[in-house]
Amino acid sequence: MTSGMLMAVFRTLIIPPVSLLILFVFGHLIKTRYPKIGRTVSNGAMLILLVISTSAGAWLLVAPLENLEKPLVVTTTTGAQAIVVLSAGSLQNNPEYDNKAIPDYIALGRIRYAAKLYRDTGLPILVTGGKVGKANDPDSLALGMARALEYEFAIPVKWHEDLSKNTRENAEFSALILKKTGVKHILLVTDAMHMRRAKFVFEQAGLQVTSAPTLFFSNDELGLFSYLPSAEGLRRSHYAMYEWLGLAWYQM
Repeated sequence: MTSGMLMAVFRTLIIPPVSLLILFVFGHLIKTRYPKIGRTVSNGAMLILLVISTSAGAWLLVAPLENLEKPLVVTTTTGAQAIVVLSAGSLQNNPEYDNKAIPDYIALGRIRYAAKLYRDTGLPILVTGGKVGKANDPDSLALGMARALEYEFAIPVKWHEDLSKNTRENAEFSALILKKTGVKHILLVTDAMHMRRAKFVFEQAGLQVTSAPTLFFSNDELGLFSYLPSAEGLRRSHYAMYEWLGLAWYQM
């Protein structure tokens, strides 16, 4: 098992909901010998899972993370020389697109904002992201984003970086491409929860970064249904915990 696979397993085990389900089972296992402790652990795990499965509970994790980077209000006077768009996920084998992979909705949100920035600034675009499917899959994440930008948004893509497997490699490999062309200052496009971690590694790679975050989930209005468990609430909490863990790891 590779180090990347080991890290993926580690993240899965410690980030909710899996970690909370493990605690729940652990509490039941020790309840016969330590009934009070066992009930506290199991009930506490289920209570936390219930809270973070709501959009309101997720907001407690998402809002502080998104507030680390402010939205880019003025786009035309940043001094940037290029726009870099980070990949997210993809949907494989789509019959309506000739069975090609297409960007998922997080990636599409990043692409949409990159298109706006291009219209505002005219800066060249680099898309970054390697292959995440089968080893023989011909389509990288970068290629899927480039197709969407060029054919659906009519936005040209100047550079593709399609070897990276994670955010740190996005930064390192993109910096190699950009520095060869004299680009030192970029507008970095990713969603707001991911921005602080992404900005950190791109600066570590030697680039000057102006943050251009998008998809601010914490700005959604909270209504009655925001306090009820939902798949979207749990997804946001899981994503936020993933980013908090990533930030902690990078700082160490």
